[in-house]
Amino acid sequence: MLLSAAMLQMLSVNFDRLPIWANSLVVVLTILVIAKGAHWLVESASQIAKRLGISELVIGLTVVALGTSAPEFAVTISSAYKGQGNISVGNIVGSNIFNLGFILGGAAMFRSIPTNRLLLIRDGTLLMAASTLLMVLIGVDLRLDRTDGLILISLLIAYLLLLFYQRRAGVEPMDETGSHLAEQGYSLATTLALLLFGLLCVTGGSHYMVDAATAVARRLGVSEWVIGVTIVAAGTSAPELATTLTGILKNRYDISAGNLIGSDLFNLLGVLGLAGVLRPVGVAVEARLSIAALMGMVAMVLIFMRSGWRISRLEGFALVLVAMARWVADFALRATP
Repeated sequence: MLLSAAMLQMLSVNFDRLPIWANSLVVVLTILVIAKGAHWLVESASQIAKRLGISELVIGLTVVALGTSAPEFAVTISSAYKGQGNISVGNIVGSNIFNLGFILGGAAMFRSIPTNRLLLIRDGTLLMAASTLLMVLIGVDLRLDRTDGLILISLLIAYLLLLFYQRRAGVEPMDETGSHLAEQGYSLATTLALLLFGLLCVTGGSHYMVDAATAVARRLGVSEWVIGVTIVAAGTSAPELATTLTGILKNRYDISAGNLIGSDLFNLLGVLGLAGVLRPVGVAVEARLSIAALMGMVAMVLIFMRSGWRISRLEGFALVLVAMARWVADFALRATP
């Protein structure tokens, strides 16, 4: 991380001096870099864990979870340390809505996605509770402080312990994601190189994307909260989006609602929790409306999950439509004067 920070300092760019089209191009390119970097990060970390004899269960609950949330983590922590609370928190709120609306809904439009009672009662209910808790912790005083962060992290630890217990007890099947990622058979040197390069891509790409997106927001007169909850959020969801699109193009519709709900839980409880502990930040009043939108999106997903124990194509279309309407509302109603 120190090496990454030193390199970024050497390659610092004044994005405020660049034209809008150049900054927009930087945003698009960094999204692609972040997506590829996150893929390398997960793959290499999983292989290293397997070499060390770490179980697939632990890999699934830690390495893979951390890897898929690496873009959100990098952007949120980096923005928090820069004092950009609107992008730090807005990124997580917007990314969660993007995952449930555009990605889950878009995947369901191609083929209905099966759900189950355990996913609804355990994971879905906790996501609804976490979203509601976020409204209480941040919506009241418009701040994410260390106490808030500790509360969120405590819930994540309790959730992980519950998952560990249930999987060891056979309540839920073992997660095979880690073993699948470790089947590539790279040499140790190649694996370590991929790990380092993936980390540099995620951290460096996130740094430049935030700066370029913020510069665009200032030039267009759009608030930092809006740019964080939309463009930056979509960018940090690039790995999930790329994975889903690849699966659709290859006629593999094995996208699971559980994967995206689990990612959203880790973002809310883990990433935001750690950000609050490391660097308390304030957010704009628009945060209340966006968190309310997240609560509404989660409620829709839970209802659709229960109806026939699957998310149908029509329900997927509804999720995408709502997500698009929220984007339009964000840019139309929450721009700075």
